[in-house]
Amino acid sequence: MDLVISVLSGAFLFSGAFFVLAAGVGVLRLPDVFSRLHAAGMKDTMGSALTLIGLMFLGGLSLVTVKLILIWILLWFTCSVATHSVARAAFLGGVRPVLAGHQNEAAAAPPPPQSAMNGLDSREMEPSD
Repeated sequence: MDLVISVLSGAFLFSGAFFVLAAGVGVLRLPDVFSRLHAAGMKDTMGSALTLIGLMFLGGLSLVTVKLILIWILLWFTCSVATHSVARAAFLGGVRPVLAGHQNEAAAAPPPPQSAMNGLDSREMEPSD
């Protein structure tokens, strides 16, 4: 039984390490911020999830496993929210995705108006006398 647990744990840890390595290469090699965020998001969710599952097999049924499950749940929610927030901020800041065959159009697109950044009308941003 210990051999099966060790093999399962090793498989999950190896898979998690593969996802982290592949995402690291993706962050370095992908063309724009949105593609890089996708790679980083996959690393955060899949890589850490597989690694934590492998550690759960090693920990057995104990308080350590409960703590690892709580870490997994927190990572699952916070990583996706953080990735979405960074992507939204980049998009509202004027960064446009690089689309295959449409690079010139994406680069020529004007940035959104300043009022779109916070949802306020430009008249509301001016100081009053």
